[in-house]
Amino acid sequence: MEHILVVENLRTQFDTDRGVLNALDGVSFKVRSGEIFGLAGESGCGKTMTAYSIVRLVPPPGKVTEGSVTFAGEDLLSISESSLRRIRGKEIALVFQEPSSALNPCFKAGDQIAETLRVHGLASSKEAAKKSIEILGQVGIPEPEKIVHFYPHQLSGGMKQRVAIAIAIVCEPRLLIADEPTTALDVTIQAQVLSLIGKMVRRRDMSMLYITHDLGVLRWICNRAAVMYAGRIVEIGPVADLISQPLHPYTIGLLRATPKMRPSEQPLETIKGNVPDLARLPRGCKFAPRCPQVMDRCREEEPIIFKAGEDHLVRCFLHRSAGTAG
Repeated sequence: MEHILVVENLRTQFDTDRGVLNALDGVSFKVRSGEIFGLAGESGCGKTMTAYSIVRLVPPPGKVTEGSVTFAGEDLLSISESSLRRIRGKEIALVFQEPSSALNPCFKAGDQIAETLRVHGLASSKEAAKKSIEILGQVGIPEPEKIVHFYPHQLSGGMKQRVAIAIAIVCEPRLLIADEPTTALDVTIQAQVLSLIGKMVRRRDMSMLYITHDLGVLRWICNRAAVMYAGRIVEIGPVADLISQPLHPYTIGLLRATPKMRPSEQPLETIKGNVPDLARLPRGCKFAPRCPQVMDRCREEEPIIFKAGEDHLVRCFLHRSAGTAG
């Protein structure tokens, strides 16, 4: 199957007063055409930095130091900034966590949608204004011909995020990167927005990289997913396998720490310890200090990726007998 996005050995570093911080350390994954691919893990594991690195929006003093990001056969890390600007928004679109930060408070919702079309030369001013109303209706906003004249401060959180989604998909991008787009919303609106994003992506036959800390969301919306820890991917595979047959102790811990619909009398499990300091990473496996199945080898040697199934990879010595991923 054709891959729309191929990320290989991506490394992103920040030079700080405390030394070099390795935000991403050899991240590799592929997103197939028409696929919804999830990227999961707790805060600080590198999910958002992966998205920023893909589109070269890493804030200073951070920088991508190694690797490649191939989108539709083109390496995004080697093309000019002007070429990349033509791709951002048109071919690759982003939806961020906080819609209030993503929208310009000085411009009306309709103008911000129309501007995206005009910048990429996809519509005249009149056509863009008409398309703005149409796309707002498609993302479920009532009375779109009225809402186009509203400023962001006049909209609720859910409506702001719908406007942000409209801006992202109005140019019919081939890849949508959604960075925890429901985090700032209440639970009821979260479900509505998540359902909307899934429908929009599938209806337009787009691909999506969906970033989340909620493994329950993976089950609902994604085809395949990767689990990140301390700037590395520790497990990757079909969501059904990750949920029903998790292999990495970290993935298992995340699932056991997820609240259930029918809670038992047993207290909710937690993963002991803390996420390591990225500027002072432990030797060997980065999860070893918190791992309930740690071995002596784990404390000394960094595990490679092992192939545990047809499309299931895991970075753990417990599965070294499965063979390397090649």
